[in-house]
Amino acid sequence: MSIGAARRHAAARGLDIDYRVGTGEQLPAGDSVFDLVYCCDVLEHVSDLDRVVRETARVLKPGGLYLFDTINRSLKSKLLVIKMMQEWPFTRITDAAIHDWDMFIKPAELAGVLTRHGLEAGEIVGLGPRAKLPDVLRSFVSARQGRITYGELSRRLDFGRVRSTAGSYMGFATKAAR
Repeated sequence: MSIGAARRHAAARGLDIDYRVGTGEQLPAGDSVFDLVYCCDVLEHVSDLDRVVRETARVLKPGGLYLFDTINRSLKSKLLVIKMMQEWPFTRITDAAIHDWDMFIKPAELAGVLTRHGLEAGEIVGLGPRAKLPDVLRSFVSARQGRITYGELSRRLDFGRVRSTAGSYMGFATKAAR
């Protein structure tokens, strides 16, 4: 289990880290205890987005920073994330359907949920591969055929800030001060 490996790693290095196991819907922490909440590649997988944002906002201190990245529910994400990464035999990187397009979140929808739970949305920007499309396709095929590792695939795709939020996006919000 990952949490066991993390605890062993911290103990071996003399680090005083309090690891806790929980779900986004019910975090094992009190109210307003964290300066930062980071929802990385998770919001598009939860069945109750409103509940997860409410719970993660609950544990965030007033003035705290809420960081996120997720996938937009758009034609582009359907083509790239669902079709290319999951369904097309030559480019898919997993045999399991790890994403459901209906669970993807439009930026305006997420901003509304954040606002409902006392979080003021800041800048939202595009997140995606910065490599050129032919290189992206070649890299996916190479990964699928086992010629490169998924780590190398990630390096070749050069994920980072892009102009469009149509595929995926990242941003931040702050919790209102009391």
